[in-house]
Amino acid sequence: MLTFEVALSFFGIAVLLALTPGPDNLFVLMQSALWGRAAGMLVVLGLCTGLIAHTIAVTIGLAAIFATSATAFTLLKLAGAAYLVYLAWGAFHAPDSVANNEKPAERNKWQLYRRGIVMNLTNPKVSLFFLAFLPQFASPARGSVALQILSLGGLFIISTLLVFGAIALFSGGLGAWIQRSQKAQRVLNRTAGVVFLGLAVKLALANR
Repeated sequence: MLTFEVALSFFGIAVLLALTPGPDNLFVLMQSALWGRAAGMLVVLGLCTGLIAHTIAVTIGLAAIFATSATAFTLLKLAGAAYLVYLAWGAFHAPDSVANNEKPAERNKWQLYRRGIVMNLTNPKVSLFFLAFLPQFASPARGSVALQILSLGGLFIISTLLVFGAIALFSGGLGAWIQRSQKAQRVLNRTAGVVFLGLAVKLALANR
């Protein structure tokens, strides 16, 4: 089992990594600003669900496939890039839902949650990161390595939930203010489209 010192040091590093600007926290920021705090939290929960899958993949060795197979890595990253392009298209073509002080239409909760899952699972670099990062804090001398990896994955998910949740709350409040202006919402939608396209290009060009 993990010692308190190992768990504490890992959790501190995980929080710092979650705070580092990247595709996932930027994705949360934009979705929260577009649709509000609750929507952002659903995306965060989706991302954390994806992290559960990555943790299990590392534990049973599936992530090693993406580390050794260029084809698997390429197919997964292209699927992720295509999904981001789809989100960008939706943002560019989103109607102005705020006019004459009307409230913006609510988004389907399952759709928002699913967005977080897909965003996370179609990024092969997350699997490779977990494969390289988690085992460094596990040791056969402390018992089952598999249980240690699962525990480390759980700590990483908690840190992600805390940091990304804070981002969702902050940007969701900002979004609620912006959405009172039809012009501001139009600008926000276009900005989101550009951000999603940029993330798609970055993912498509990513190397192992």
